[in-house]
Amino acid sequence: MGDNSPETRKTGCGLINAVFGRRSLRPKKTTASTVHLPTPSGDVKTTTAHDPKRRRGGSSDEVAFLGSSPPQPKPLRGISSNIPRTAAQSANDKNDTTRRPQTDASTPYQVYVNQGRRVPKEAVGISGELESMIVDHQKNKGSSNLVRASSSNVMLFGNLGNLRQNGNGGGNNTTSYNNIRHAKNVMNNENNNGNGGEEESSRAAGAGSLCRALSTRMDPETLKMMGNEDYKNGRFAEALALYDAAISIDPNKASYRSNKSAALTALGRLLEAVFECREAIRIEPHYHRAHHRLATLYLRLGEPEKATYHYKHAGQEADQYDLAKVKSLQTHLNKCTEARRLRDWNTLIKETESAISTGADSAPQIYALQSEALLKLHRHQEADKTLSRGPNFDVDECTKFLGPIGNANLLVTRALVDMAVGRFDDALEAAQRAIQLDSNNKEASMVMRKARAVAAARSKGNELFRALRFSEACIAYGEGLEQDPYNSVLLCNRAACRSKLGHLEKAVEDCMAALNVRPAYSKARLRRADCNAKLERWEASIQDYEILLQETPENEEVKRSLLEAQACLRKRLGRDAEEAENGGATSFDSP
Repeated sequence: MGDNSPETRKTGCGLINAVFGRRSLRPKKTTASTVHLPTPSGDVKTTTAHDPKRRRGGSSDEVAFLGSSPPQPKPLRGISSNIPRTAAQSANDKNDTTRRPQTDASTPYQVYVNQGRRVPKEAVGISGELESMIVDHQKNKGSSNLVRASSSNVMLFGNLGNLRQNGNGGGNNTTSYNNIRHAKNVMNNENNNGNGGEEESSRAAGAGSLCRALSTRMDPETLKMMGNEDYKNGRFAEALALYDAAISIDPNKASYRSNKSAALTALGRLLEAVFECREAIRIEPHYHRAHHRLATLYLRLGEPEKATYHYKHAGQEADQYDLAKVKSLQTHLNKCTEARRLRDWNTLIKETESAISTGADSAPQIYALQSEALLKLHRHQEADKTLSRGPNFDVDECTKFLGPIGNANLLVTRALVDMAVGRFDDALEAAQRAIQLDSNNKEASMVMRKARAVAAARSKGNELFRALRFSEACIAYGEGLEQDPYNSVLLCNRAACRSKLGHLEKAVEDCMAALNVRPAYSKARLRRADCNAKLERWEASIQDYEILLQETPENEEVKRSLLEAQACLRKRLGRDAEEAENGGATSFDSP
């Protein structure tokens, strides 16, 4: 791609550098705005919904998988020489005609019913070896690395569905998974014996050896074609595993990397998709489809300059509509920069929303900017919701993409939001990670000190409250509010102390302050309803109880309190009506 590529000229996020100078800007779920289809070239084609007739310009090294005649892979030799066989096993193999069916040697392909795909008949020998490997290790119950899925496919337990587990990016084990999956698919076609769902055990080392043996005997182009079929049918995790297998056999084929990027994108793993596209372009610098795919990813990630560069190198894959979207995004981001400089938070919210609507629907720095503006306007609940609807990228991957300084600032915003809504432990963790990434980040250090002080005040106040020392607890919560005056959790806790002390008016004030920043904070609303009931402000109390009952219809305590408040209101209204009829004065709520 050359030294003029934005990847080599710049690091981190362009928006962050523009907005923060050295300070660049946490990122369930992203909804792809593109349609992915496999093409006759064997690559997976990404087209936008507005232009179904986009011209295609794939790589010349890709083979067709939708053509009239299937490819002719090299014959796959058996692997029995790699696995010791007992005499009993050999005898069973000779007698087992269902597991090793006879095929016509003159027929290049034996068709099996397996989700409509063709499997080379030369691969049939693999299934018996795989079954033998499973049987050999059945007695070892201490390991469960191989399991049967409901479809009878065998796969590694840690890679079921190729889903990430325990925060793992899930990138390196898929090779073993897909080799076992393919071999077991062949075996299923030979021997449909109804064992689906039954678990089998095997040593991890044995499974790894088998996978390596199989991988050396599979044709990568066949694996890619199978991956394309899975991708076309929406089985993105399975397609990803097959592309990984092809890459493990031939890591220098750009089309495998590009197709893997498409599968990762469909699974919402955009940063990993970017890295795979970069590798595809490194292998083949003039690969137009990979450039177009990478440009679209950069658009979604809020990097207009890099998107423009790759669209211009995408040849006929790109069109004026793509470039217009990038230009519009750049305009909105420039306005974001200016609005933040002027501390015009309402404009910043508006422009970040426009940037997201333009196409940057997975840009963590844009969601962080919007959350920051909402925090400044004391709209804590909306700030938390904004970050929640943004991308949830792995911290290490985000650091690799945005750079340590850029990701540190994202973590600072996350820490501020967590602290505002009462997730003090999460706030401390995010602030600590930000300082590790950028030790010179003064804002991260400030947030760390504030988070520690607020968390300590909450903890001390809670201990005093449990000890029924309400006055001291009230003071402790107040010390935390000196650090964070709009912290809804501390305000609500202090309201509880004031209610216990009989300071009902002040308790109502604290609850109202907490609800101003977090309207859905049910604990503060319940406390305010209780205080208003004690003050005999039945209308206000009933209003809060009715809102709570809508949110939690099964809450018996709220139902009982609402009925009591309604009964007291009717009683007072009846008394007032009687006094009015007798010419007496109307009673008022007592303090």
